[in-house]
Amino acid sequence: MSVVQSIRSAAVAAIKALYDQSLPEQDIAINTTKPEFEGEYTIVVFTFTRFSRQKPEETGQHIGNYLVQHFPELIAGFNVVKGFLNLRITDQFWIRFVRNNFSNKNIGIQPANGKKVMVEYSSPNTNKPIHLGHLRNNFLGYSIAEILKANGYEVIKANLVNDRGIHICKSMLAWQLFAHGDTPESTGIKGDHLVGDYYVKFETVLKEQAEPIIERVLDNDFRDFEGENLRKVEKLATLLHQPEVKNDAEKSGKIHAEIKELARNQTEIMQQAKIMLEQWEAGNPEVRALWSTMNGWVYDGFEVTYKRLGIDFDQMYYESQTYLLGKQLVTEGLEKGILFKKEDNSVWIDLTADGLDEKLLLRGNGTSVYMTQDMGTAKLKYDDYHMDQSIYVVADEQNYHFRVLKLIMEKLGEPSAAGLYHLSYGMVELPHGRMKSREGTVVDADDIITEMVDTAARHTQASGKLQNFTEAERQPLYNTIGLGAMKFFLLRVDPKKKMVFNPEESIDLHGFTAPFIQYVHARIKSILRETNYTESLEAYEYNGGLLPLERELLILNEQFDTAIAEAHKEMSPAVIANYAFALAQKFNSFYAEKVAGKYIYSIRDAESEEKKKLRLQIVTLTANTIAQSMRLLGIQVPERM
Repeated sequence: MSVVQSIRSAAVAAIKALYDQSLPEQDIAINTTKPEFEGEYTIVVFTFTRFSRQKPEETGQHIGNYLVQHFPELIAGFNVVKGFLNLRITDQFWIRFVRNNFSNKNIGIQPANGKKVMVEYSSPNTNKPIHLGHLRNNFLGYSIAEILKANGYEVIKANLVNDRGIHICKSMLAWQLFAHGDTPESTGIKGDHLVGDYYVKFETVLKEQAEPIIERVLDNDFRDFEGENLRKVEKLATLLHQPEVKNDAEKSGKIHAEIKELARNQTEIMQQAKIMLEQWEAGNPEVRALWSTMNGWVYDGFEVTYKRLGIDFDQMYYESQTYLLGKQLVTEGLEKGILFKKEDNSVWIDLTADGLDEKLLLRGNGTSVYMTQDMGTAKLKYDDYHMDQSIYVVADEQNYHFRVLKLIMEKLGEPSAAGLYHLSYGMVELPHGRMKSREGTVVDADDIITEMVDTAARHTQASGKLQNFTEAERQPLYNTIGLGAMKFFLLRVDPKKKMVFNPEESIDLHGFTAPFIQYVHARIKSILRETNYTESLEAYEYNGGLLPLERELLILNEQFDTAIAEAHKEMSPAVIANYAFALAQKFNSFYAEKVAGKYIYSIRDAESEEKKKLRLQIVTLTANTIAQSMRLLGIQVPERM
C-alpha cells in the first residue's frame, strides 16, 4: 500500500471514530506538503467541518492527535496551518518501503484493470520519408502506450499508414514522368527517400506551372478556368482590387492564398495526378502495380527507420483497406438522411447546428477524402478490438478534423465514437524555422538520428571517460545516448506546446537532458559494482533514524506511482521526464553532500554495517526507478558511461 493510500485509510478510521462519519477514501484530499511547512503530506480538512462542527484548525488538531496515537507506525507528528493538516511520516515506514521495493525492477507497474486502449501513432505517408516532425508523434505515441500499460491497461499500439490519395499519386506521377526507371537499388538511395524526392519534384513542377496562371488572374485574365472555379476566381480577383482589402495585409494574403490554390488545381500536372487517383480507385492494373512497387520501397525504408528509433506496433492499418468501409458508412448515412448530396454529386454532412460547418465526405467524382478514410478506420479498429478508448496521436493542426470525426460517428450511431480521443500536440520546429515537405526543407529522421549519434560520440569522447571501453562497446553507447537525448528533449515539453528542437542543447551532460539522467544511473551502477553489492542482501535490522537526504530520496522514489498516474491523467510523458530528472538531481545531491570534506552519505564509510545495507538498498531502488521511468519514455539507460 502506498503512503497516500495508507494515510487515506488512517484518516477514514479517524473520522469514523471521532465524528461517526463513514467517508469513502477517495473523498480524502491529500497533497504533498508545501516546502515552507514541516511535513511530507497534507490532508485538506475544510470539508470535514460540516460534520465536526468545529473550526478547520480544531478539526485538524483532533484528527492529527488521533493519527499519532492510533497509527504510530505511520505518523510521526503533525502541525496544522489553517485548514491543512501537515503530516510527518515515520522513518520506519520509509525503511520498510525500501526493504520491500529495492529489488523490484517493475516498480510502478499497476495490476491489470480490465480496460483496453488503442494508441494510434506515427501514421506516415508513403510519399515521403519519416521526418523530424514525425518523431515527436512517434515518441509521444510510444511513451503514452507504455504509460497506459504501467497504469494497468491492455494496450494495442497501432499504425495507420496513409498509403493512398492524391499526395501518393503526386510521387507516382513524378516518378513516371522524370525517374527514367530509377529504383533504390540502381541509385543506392533508401526507398522512402527516393519516393520523397519525386514528391518534391512534383511540387517543383506544379509551382512552375501555377505561376503563370496566377499572374494571368492578377491581370484579370481567367482563360484557365471554367464553371464554378471561374466564378470563384473572378470573385477573388475583384475582391483584391477593393480598397479595404488592398490596405489589409492579412485579408490580401488570404485571398492570394486562395487564388494560388485554385491555380495549382488548374495545372496540367495536377490534372494528371487527379486522373491517376481516379484510375487507382477504379483498380487500373498499371497504376495499381506502380503504387504497389513504390509503396514497397517506402515500407522497406520505414522498417529501417523504426528499428533505429526503437519504435514498434502491434497492429498495422492501411488507408487503402479502410476507405471503402468509409464509403459504405457514407452510403448508410445518405440512406438514413444524415448526409446529403450537392448538385455536383458530392456528399456532405451539415454540422452548422453543432457550431461547425458543412463537411465534404465524398467528392463528386466518387473519390474519397481523408474524413471518409478515417470514418472507415474508426469502425474497423473498433470492430477488431472493441476497446474502451481509441487514442489518435495527431498534431494540433487536425484539432477541427477530429472534432468533426467524433461528431460524424456519433450521428451515424457508431459505438466507436464514445472512446474516440484526440491526443493533440504542438509542431516541432528547428532553430531556423518551420519545415515544409512540399519545398523539401524537412529534416529526415534518418539524418537527425545520425546527427544525434555523431553528436553523442563527439561529446562522450571529449569527456575522456571511455578509456575502458572497447570499440565494439562504444557504438551502442553512442546510440543509447544520442537517441535518448533526442527522445527526452521531444518528450520533456508538455505535448500541447509547440517546441524548437536543438540537437546540441539536447545532449548537454549537465542540463535537463537524458544524458544527465543516464549518467546518474551509470554512476549508481558503478557504486554498486565497487561495493561488491548483490541484490540478495541478507535480512538486517536497522532501528535508527534517517538523515534528511536519505528521507527525501525515499519520498521521491515512493512518489513514482503518483507520477505515472498523473502522466496518464494529463496524457503527458513530460510528467515522467520531469520526475526522472528530479530523482536524478536528488541522487546527485545525496551522492555529493559533504561536511568538513567528508561525504555524509557514503556507502563504503557508512556509520554502521546496517546503515551501509540501508544505503545500498536506497541507491538500488533509485537506479531501478530511474531505469523504469526512462523506459516509459522509450529510453535506455547504460550500465557504464
